[in-house]
Amino acid sequence: MNDQPSDRPHEFEVRARHTESTVTVYQAYRPEIGRAAARDGRFPPSWSRERMTWIKPSFLWMMYRCGWGTKKDQETVLAVEISREGFVRALRDACLSHYVPALHGDPDAWKRKLRQAPARVQWDPERDLRLNPLPYRSLQLGLAGEASARYADEWIVGIEDVTGLATEIHALVREGESDRAARLLPEERTCPLDDGVLAHLRA
Repeated sequence: MNDQPSDRPHEFEVRARHTESTVTVYQAYRPEIGRAAARDGRFPPSWSRERMTWIKPSFLWMMYRCGWGTKKDQETVLAVEISREGFVRALRDACLSHYVPALHGDPDAWKRKLRQAPARVQWDPERDLRLNPLPYRSLQLGLAGEASARYADEWIVGIEDVTGLATEIHALVREGESDRAARLLPEERTCPLDDGVLAHLRA
């Protein structure tokens, strides 16, 4: 089976599970934080607003990052539904995490912007069901300061514990049941964004 989506995306675009008003992103935490967040629909007091938090619209990239929920302190996988308005705001305010001469010109100016920006973006290779890299990119969005606080306190619509789904898909992949595993994946489609939202973030 080909583990890639049937329609190959452009190299830099946002693919996500989304509605007209929300975008779903993924994170993984230790159980004390992850289970409390899923239970209460918001992060517990032990969740730090002072640290940068990375959100990922790609389920499979999250699986690559957390090892299907097996890595230490990443055992609980969360699907966090956030407002599209908040997601777009973070992208508009973000800075690329690495310097691109054609986009940034002066490297010192880019460094200043990176320090000041409340959000930053990385584009990493998307992953297939076996977590091998694909020839197009997946967005990673880091939130800090004001953006991190708004994410936790204003943008979240709902939080679901999807650790069981991750475990089930992983088991099917290991058993060679790729077709069945693929059918369980969250449906991630190109997320329509206004012109200019990503223009300053395409490496």
